[in-house]
Amino acid sequence: MTNRPFPLRPEPLHVPDEVLDDLRRRLAMTRLPLDAGNDDGFYGVRGDHLRELVAYWADGYDWRAAEREINAYEHYRVNVGDVPVHFMRRPGVGPDPVPLILSHGWPWTFWHWSKVVDELADPASHGGDPAEAFDVIVPSLPGFGFSTPLTHRPDMNFWKIADVWHELMTGVLGHDRYAAAGCDVGALVTGQLGHKYAAELYGIHIGSAQKLTMFNGDRAWDLSGGLPIPEGLPAEAHDRFVALDRRFAAHLAAHVLAPSTLAHGLTDSPAGMLAWMLERWAKWSDNDGDVENVFSKDDLLTHATIFWAGDAIASSIRTYANNNRYPWTPSHDRWPVVEAPTGITFVSYENPPGVTTAEQRIRSFLDGDRAAWYNHAGITCHERGGHFIPWELPREWVADLRRTFRGRR
Repeated sequence: MTNRPFPLRPEPLHVPDEVLDDLRRRLAMTRLPLDAGNDDGFYGVRGDHLRELVAYWADGYDWRAAEREINAYEHYRVNVGDVPVHFMRRPGVGPDPVPLILSHGWPWTFWHWSKVVDELADPASHGGDPAEAFDVIVPSLPGFGFSTPLTHRPDMNFWKIADVWHELMTGVLGHDRYAAAGCDVGALVTGQLGHKYAAELYGIHIGSAQKLTMFNGDRAWDLSGGLPIPEGLPAEAHDRFVALDRRFAAHLAAHVLAPSTLAHGLTDSPAGMLAWMLERWAKWSDNDGDVENVFSKDDLLTHATIFWAGDAIASSIRTYANNNRYPWTPSHDRWPVVEAPTGITFVSYENPPGVTTAEQRIRSFLDGDRAAWYNHAGITCHERGGHFIPWELPREWVADLRRTFRGRR
C-alpha cells in the first residue's frame, strides 16, 4: 500500500516564458482559410469558431492561472527505461490508500482526470468512506503532454506503455500491488496491464472494452474492416453506421497511415494543432452541438497548451501507427485474456448501431465477442456523457470505479 515516504521530490510545472511568447507570436500570424459555406460544420471545424479561439489564445487566455491550478497537485518527472515520464499525484487520505494509476487517451491530457482525483484520493471530504481512498498517480502517456521528448523510444505504443507503467508503479514507486484505470487509448494500456500483470493488480476499471488486437491487421485504420454497411437495416441503424464512420474515419486513417506527414504541419502551427484536436473534442463529447457546453474556452486552451508546451503533437499521434506497426501479442494463452477483475463504464453517446438504451448497450456487449476477453467485475452504462467520461461524468465515474474495487483491497 502507500504507508511509506514517497520516494521522489516534486517538481512544479513551469512553461518557460519564451515558449509562451513564441506561441503568441505564431497565433498572431495565423493565416486561416476562407472556409466559405461551412457554417454547419459539414467540412470540419468551423472557421469562425477557430478564429475566435485563436484570438483568445493569443490575447486573453491565461496559462499562468491554469498552471497555478495544475500545480495545486504534486508533479514529478522520472526516466523509466529511456522513457521520460511526467506524472501528477494526489496523495491518498485514509487509513490505507491503494495506489491507483490513471491512463488517458488522445487528444486527452493528464488534466482530463482533474475532476476525479480529489474525490478518489480523499473520499471523506466528499461524503465518502475514507477506507476507499486511493493514492492517485496520473501520468502523461509517453509522447504526450510533458512526457517528452521520446528521443530514444519513438516506438511507444499501448502495450509498451503498459510495461513502462508497471515499472513506474513497482520499480520506481515500490508498490507490490496497485490498481489501474483508463479511457480511450488508456483503456488499452490498462487492459494490457490486466493481461500481463494481473497477479500484481487489485483490478482495473476501463471506459471501454476493446480487444487488445484492435490495432492489429492490414486495415486497422478502418473500423469497418473494409466491409460495406449491411443492407436492409432500419434507417436509424443505417444512419448510425454512417455517423460513426464520419466521426472516426479521418482520425484513424491519418494517425495510423501518415502521422508524421500530419505532424509536420501541426507542430509548426498552433492554430492547425488546435483545429485537429478541437474536432475530436467537439465530435466525441456529448455536448448538444456546442463543445463549450462540455469544455469552456479556457478548458480547451489549457489542454491545447499542454500539447504545445510539451511539443507532444507528433509523438502523441504516432502512438496509433505504432499500435499497428508493432502488433499486440499475448503474454499467456489463458482465458479470459485480461485476467484482472475488470469494471467497465459505457456511455450511450457511443452506442453501436441498433442500440438505443443503456440496458441494450450492456446486453450487446455481453452477447458480442469482446466480453469473453475480460474477467468481469461489473458493467455500467450511463444514458448521458460522451467519450471523455471522467471529465463529463466525474461523479458517475468515481462511483463506478469504487464499486469495481470494493472488497478487492
